[in-house]
Amino acid sequence: MGTELRLRAADCALVVVDLQKGILAVPTEPRPSEEVVQNAARLAGAVRAGGGLVVLVRVALSPDGKDGLRPQLDPGAPVPSAARGPDWAELAPELAGHAQDHCVTKRQWGAFYGTDLELQLRRRSLGTIVLCGIATSFGVESTARDAYERGYQQVFVEDAMASRSAAEHEHTVARIFPRMGRVRSTAEVLAALGA
Repeated sequence: MGTELRLRAADCALVVVDLQKGILAVPTEPRPSEEVVQNAARLAGAVRAGGGLVVLVRVALSPDGKDGLRPQLDPGAPVPSAARGPDWAELAPELAGHAQDHCVTKRQWGAFYGTDLELQLRRRSLGTIVLCGIATSFGVESTARDAYERGYQQVFVEDAMASRSAAEHEHTVARIFPRMGRVRSTAEVLAALGA
């Protein structure tokens, strides 16, 4: 898509946004969530093998739900379902279970605010974030904007993301991400990592 991508896994954090059971159960476009998870798992394996950090981000609220955001919305605006089963926040099995990964629980769209994500990246001197997950135009984009404002280099893995609609996904990938970093495919990132 652009200039040749070169990455050293040990200098990177793969940040995987919201690949958890409750979110994976909702239909996505332009690809199904199963494909997103498969690509994210391939990326995670390569980053782990190269000594980089895999950050698994999930969104969850306290049991009483009182730490959730409650903005006033116009009539007819889509409202997320409050009904969440006991496994709603569990990570996809293809990604979970690696002791060296760092898990972040967030309470809103972005993965930086109110979490230790930046602390963990800075302590490891990681200046490059490889970003993927669901939904492209919500959690992934919000995290990308925060990372941009903090000065991180970013690589957006287009085929390891999906959104609620293809139009939302395409807008973010074509109009927003190119202003903050480089957009690449899973194959291109794996090649850049030497995997």
